[in-house]
Amino acid sequence: MEDVLLIDDDVELCSMLTEYLGKNGFQVSTTHRGDTGLRAARERSWSLILLDVMLPGMDGFEVLKQIRTASSVSVLLLTARGEDVDRIVGLEIGADDYLPKPFNPRELLARMRAVLRRSAAPATPDENGALRVQRLELDPAARKALQNGKKLDLTDIEFALLEALMRSPGKVVSREELSESVLGRKFDPFDRSLDMHISRLRRKLAQDSSMDDQVKTIRGSGYQLAVDRSYARQED
Repeated sequence: MEDVLLIDDDVELCSMLTEYLGKNGFQVSTTHRGDTGLRAARERSWSLILLDVMLPGMDGFEVLKQIRTASSVSVLLLTARGEDVDRIVGLEIGADDYLPKPFNPRELLARMRAVLRRSAAPATPDENGALRVQRLELDPAARKALQNGKKLDLTDIEFALLEALMRSPGKVVSREELSESVLGRKFDPFDRSLDMHISRLRRKLAQDSSMDDQVKTIRGSGYQLAVDRSYARQED
């Protein structure tokens, strides 16, 4: 069973989700405060953390920030606040996905499984081996990404996005394709989560690169991993 930490102050909801998820292959541990949730997140490894935004003791955004200083564990935000800015902030500081309350437990289960599929390392080395594009190297089997020989600290979604872009260097990968292959759902033009994950990936790549914008936004189409002309000619 997958070990899941649920941090939410709604005791009734926690009880219902513990029972429902337990029937679907998850061992759920619950805590109802942000500060105690952060301690629980740090005490051991988890397959996934379900994190409410509005919590006593410490709000969910601060909990997520603290988790991200030391861990890339998958985090799915649960938010009762409908404002887009709350969802965008959560994604910007490292959430893998979010689900607004109230939600259908079946939709939560589908989101959880999609997140876990992205984070699961293959049992055997990838048949295509490591991907190399200019100064970037990505090993899907080892879940390791390097730039200029230095490790990139990526969340599971950022890793999956980079892999998708590196498999088509210099070519436009559509938002629809990325949404379905990486987020596990159909593209919604009003859903900013894909843009936020791309933005975080872009910033991390820019920290150790002479290229200001390795991931380019192609308006109305999608995203492109930029390559110099000599590399593009070699690929052709």
